[in-house]
Amino acid sequence: MTVVLDLFSGVVLFVGNGKGADALTPFFRRTKRCRTQIQAVAIDMSPAYIQAVKAHLPQAKIVFDHFHVIKLYNDKLADLRRQLYREMSDELQKKVLKGTRWLLLKNPENLNDDNDKKERLQAALKINSPLAAAYYLKEDLRQIWGQRRKSDARQVLHGWIKRTKASGVQMLARFAKTLADHTNGILNYYNFPISTGPLEGTNNKIKTMQRQAYGFRDMGFFKMNLIH
Repeated sequence: MTVVLDLFSGVVLFVGNGKGADALTPFFRRTKRCRTQIQAVAIDMSPAYIQAVKAHLPQAKIVFDHFHVIKLYNDKLADLRRQLYREMSDELQKKVLKGTRWLLLKNPENLNDDNDKKERLQAALKINSPLAAAYYLKEDLRQIWGQRRKSDARQVLHGWIKRTKASGVQMLARFAKTLADHTNGILNYYNFPISTGPLEGTNNKIKTMQRQAYGFRDMGFFKMNLIH
């Protein structure tokens, strides 16, 4: 199912059947009928959702969820590690790289109290420059949303895209192009500091309700429970 949430009040506004953009059609009809004024919408970078919002809410600003952007990059980083591992012929180097996925994805501050893990990570980065470049770019990516002004964030984003393209890692260069194509939606965060984080929390509560009730046979009744 697809859920629409008021990010300020936390109220569930709509529950649609299915997970695609088509599930939102009744919601868009309702907003048009009620002449609802929606200023901004937080979504991921799904082309289907982007197209749906632009078609039905042309006045609303799209804000791409920054946690989703970072997750996408982490997925690319994990893919790169797997690719490099498969291409390695030196068994000793493969042994160093094996099992480092979670070390690469963790924030550095979470490794401060574990010298063994820090040493393992540094050893893996030392033997592979593309992986090291991708890892440090991951840390720099978070800085895009840590600026005081939108103009500063724009400079950080553009600089990050240039460095990523210059890294020579094709997988990362393609990701940089994706961010370049979605620059406005990323920087709209500085006009509307919203994310889909509250929605993720609501989705977790929905899953808990489903488990506690061993599923719902009457979907209408379930939707009523969610809204109330």
